[in-house]
Amino acid sequence: MNDEKQILFDKDELGRTITRMAHEAVEKTAGSSDLALIGIRSRGVYLARRIARKIHAITGVDASVGVVDVTLYRDDRPSEAPGQKMLPSEIPVSVDDKSVILVDDVIFRGRTIRAAMEAVSRLGQPKKILVAALVDRGARELPIRADIIGKNVDAGEDERINVMLEESDGVDQVTLTAWRARSAG
Repeated sequence: MNDEKQILFDKDELGRTITRMAHEAVEKTAGSSDLALIGIRSRGVYLARRIARKIHAITGVDASVGVVDVTLYRDDRPSEAPGQKMLPSEIPVSVDDKSVILVDDVIFRGRTIRAAMEAVSRLGQPKKILVAALVDRGARELPIRADIIGKNVDAGEDERINVMLEESDGVDQVTLTAWRARSAG
């Protein structure tokens, strides 16, 4: 890939994709009134809130929305790294007997989702856990898959998916760019 960025989603396509993902969530949880969406910090949180608003528009059901920080649950980073700070999880309801949808911006190797599942399991015992990802770029290291996918993207190891959302970046756009290794020094 050259140095140009390829736009995968513009604002309109992102909106349509989130609407479709909300419809899929309703279908896969049978319009469940015991639904909880848990966004993985940080962009997964914004996506979970948007999906919850769409679910409300579709069904009239107010799905609970929570936030989870998976930093300390990751198995691919040192657990006692200096300066490592875990932001608090904010789960407004018990996850016991709920249909939980973990929401993330990009699913890649599966390690973030594995960590989020561990964090949720420490909070209680959900009836079921589904995974929703705006972008699935494949290349798993763990046998984890997304149940609700906005878009499958075949991205190489030398490419990066950049999810930019209005809430955090001032723009709604998803791009594919060449990965630039950080220079040493």
